Amino acid sequence: MDFSGQHIRAIADLLKTEEPESDSDEDMKPDSTVAAMGPGDVGPVKQTAPTPQTKEKETTATKDIWDADEVPEGAEFEILNDPRPQPEYEILYKQAVSSEDMFLQMGNKTPLTSSCEDMVVKIHLPDTQMADVTLDVKSKFLDCRTPKYLLGLHLPHPVDHKNGKAQWNAKTHSLQVTLRMTRDLDMFNF
Repeated sequence: MDFSGQHIRAIADLLKTEEPESDSDEDMKPDSTVAAMGPGDVGPVKQTAPTPQTKEKETTATKDIWDADEVPEGAEFEILNDPRPQPEYEILYKQAVSSEDMFLQMGNKTPLTSSCEDMVVKIHLPDTQMADVTLDVKSKFLDCRTPKYLLGLHLPHPVDHKNGKAQWNAKTHSLQVTLRMTRDLDMFNF
């Protein structure tokens, strides 16, 4: 609820005890135009959010029990009652480094993950054949399934899920998935 100076003054009048007023009290009262302003009055006027009643009407009209914003991306892939264990995995980051970055230090590359372009997910799947692996990658979710293992991984950064690369290593029985990250460039991600 948005309270203005008049509302606060009315509440204060209800709570204060009755005392006889004198002429000196009149001098102590602030000017009403100045008293009405507070820190919340600085800046643009806030738009009021829709009341819960109007939101409830929209929800019942579409017969949805939740909004699309309330469901995290990749939640539809999570299977809670699947007995398969999660395989071991590790997430690594790669960056393209040129000789200018290494020797002349002319680029703005740092050893931090904010300078990395690719995310590499290594999934260790012992006693598994390549034909048994099913892989599905979304922009923020990686789903890897085999008859023995199930991995539903929420990725730490959004990726280009259409142009990824996966390699199977038969010696180590591991899958290496390389994905290009699609982060907004800012003072941390460059």
